[in-house]
Amino acid sequence: MATILPPIPRFIFTVFEPIALLAGYLSPMLDTTSFVNSQLPATSVTTVLPTATNRVLALQLGNVYGLLAMVGVGILYATTEAKVVRNFLLACAIADVGHLYVTYAVMGYMDFIDVQGWNSMAWGNIGVTLGLFLTRVLYLTGFLGQDKVVNSTRKTVKKNI
Repeated sequence: MATILPPIPRFIFTVFEPIALLAGYLSPMLDTTSFVNSQLPATSVTTVLPTATNRVLALQLGNVYGLLAMVGVGILYATTEAKVVRNFLLACAIADVGHLYVTYAVMGYMDFIDVQGWNSMAWGNIGVTLGLFLTRVLYLTGFLGQDKVVNSTRKTVKKNI
């Protein structure tokens, strides 16, 4: 397991985030209609039966969440190379900004900042994403502790010249 990560980022990125992404995968798979209709606050849209396009996009999004969970677990549980972990988390932070922007652009300013009016989907799209982004930035800037150095288990062979 990402033995180089300090305790807080290790828990957030190797336990919390994969579980959240699994929920993001299962939600459209188990109830596509509810998933599609919950993307915007109830005041913005009425409940409708999703079109074929809505369904395929929701299911593809769920699949991407599942893929991201597997990639994250694969990288963070398998590598002890700080460069790999940091580059992965930097890419995720950049994607977080894009995710937040798209959510803001579609929801609009008033719904985006109306924390009391957020449904569970808005909490995931804004609250959780913002929390993950801030944690990534704090980790990448060293505020959550330093990476642990892992000694290589490779044997070095001394060459005789």
